[in-house]
Amino acid sequence: MDDDFPPSERQPGGGIARLLAIMARLRDPETGCPWDVKQSFRTIAPYTIEEAYEVADAIEQGDMAALKDELGDLLLQVVFHARMAEEDGLFAFDDVAAAISDKMTSRHPHVFGDRPAATADDVKLTWEAQKEAERAAKAGHSDRPLSALDGVTAALPALLRAEKLQQRAARVRFDWPGVLPVFEKLEEEVGEIKEVIDQGGDPDRLEDEVGDLLFVAVNLARHLKVDPESALRRTNAKFERRFRAMEARLAAAGERAEDQSLDALEELWQAAKRAERDG
Repeated sequence: MDDDFPPSERQPGGGIARLLAIMARLRDPETGCPWDVKQSFRTIAPYTIEEAYEVADAIEQGDMAALKDELGDLLLQVVFHARMAEEDGLFAFDDVAAAISDKMTSRHPHVFGDRPAATADDVKLTWEAQKEAERAAKAGHSDRPLSALDGVTAALPALLRAEKLQQRAARVRFDWPGVLPVFEKLEEEVGEIKEVIDQGGDPDRLEDEVGDLLFVAVNLARHLKVDPESALRRTNAKFERRFRAMEARLAAAGERAEDQSLDALEELWQAAKRAERDG
């Protein structure tokens, strides 16, 4: 297949040009791939989100070979969206690259300008100030008044969006002064869930109260400087690892998890935890 492209596109630095050419060919209405031609921004968006998570998973696993592959898959998503936009006369891949280049230079005046920044905290302040200015400029073209919450997209995973909403609110000092009040709020939210259960367990109210509990749990993580998304991914992996260890023990004895009592499963769970701790 490499022979189908000019030598310059097969050399280091020519990879983007080659990828753009491949995508253009795949999207050709006459000679392209029927599946690729059929896609739209909306149908490709879920794949874009999925690929970003697979990048995060490769990093979590410390698998650099997988990371290289997953970054390529994520780059393909950018190229795919840019190609569809170019076909609609909206923008092209070069416009995407130019826009992010402009943004990065404007948000790093300590590197590309004359504003000093001696520490990482200084950089963060400069970055946030620039983002705030950009949001204010966008608000100037909108009928809606400027909000500290502008720019927190609704498409984010709920856990991540909760953290970002809280971070934005904290910038205008709408935040607890320390971690102790957050613990008190957690206890309050647990109490409210119990109250709803005692009153019959209305599903709509339960969803509302459980949502409040999760929101406060994210706030606790933020105050403890723990990334809630990473923490939950870590716990998910830990649960899966231990559960599979339980299943393996049962399978070795010719038994199945669904045939065990809860007490027996709990004993196996504790054994899996001990085995993990013992290394």
